[in-house]
Amino acid sequence: MKKILVIHGPNLNLLGKREPGIYGKSSLESINSALKKIARKNKVMLNITQSNSEGQIVDRITKSRTKYHGILINPAAYTHTSVAIRDAILASCIPAVEVHISNIYTREEF
Repeated sequence: MKKILVIHGPNLNLLGKREPGIYGKSSLESINSALKKIARKNKVMLNITQSNSEGQIVDRITKSRTKYHGILINPAAYTHTSVAIRDAILASCIPAVEVHISNIYTREEF
């Protein structure tokens, strides 16, 4: 069975409550439920985690190398600022897909 590590970055635990005009009304729990449903249908195991700490995210990625077939990550605010997360993904040598809830190209420039 394929295994995928799902990482939700900082403040995504506040989805549904924080700026719904930008991020929508769905909670992180409802997003995770939808992901699990798709995974079951496709016989994929998910390990879902959320962290507000860049170091914890980097640690999860670097430990994933031999445990997972891929990474699905929404780095949230770290999209603009984290060289460490980018380097950890590259060093993991496993496929990674970066996703976002809002259009990052219409957001702040950092």
